[in-house]
Amino acid sequence: MSRPVNKTDLIAASQLQFEALISYIDQLSSKDKIVEFPAGTLNRNIRDVLGHLHHWHLMMMDWYNSGMAGKKPIIPAPGFTWKDTPALNLQIRDRYQTSRLEDVQQWLIQSHQQIQAIIAHHSQEELFEKKKYGWTGSTSLGAYLVSATSSHYDWGLKLIKKCLRPH
Repeated sequence: MSRPVNKTDLIAASQLQFEALISYIDQLSSKDKIVEFPAGTLNRNIRDVLGHLHHWHLMMMDWYNSGMAGKKPIIPAPGFTWKDTPALNLQIRDRYQTSRLEDVQQWLIQSHQQIQAIIAHHSQEELFEKKKYGWTGSTSLGAYLVSATSSHYDWGLKLIKKCLRPH
């Protein structure tokens, strides 16, 4: 699926990729849902992947709320630059270590719905006009939302499938 460039495609792609991810996980056996991924994989299991996706939703919503209030959001997170993303992702993984997969999946479903509401709230122009909002820099709000939804869900599903494949 190509990267969405309009509101209709963003809604469709984010919902399709999300449903593919959740459906794939839901059809797995209880044993497969807790399999440890191969050594060297940052996210060590499905819970870690879902926690990662959920946490990036939370960060996206923080950026959005701050930016739309006229403030300059700290992107990607306080104390981190984009080149520090591996360390940030490690911190995110560690945050969810004591959480149950079922809880993290529910949190992801809720944060996905919140992101979908943000998308629905905006017009095509508001989503995809570059530099429309100062806080998005040279890109568009839609580009941020694509990265936080369909592209990220696709990454998560591919990682889970790859790591569950017999080696």
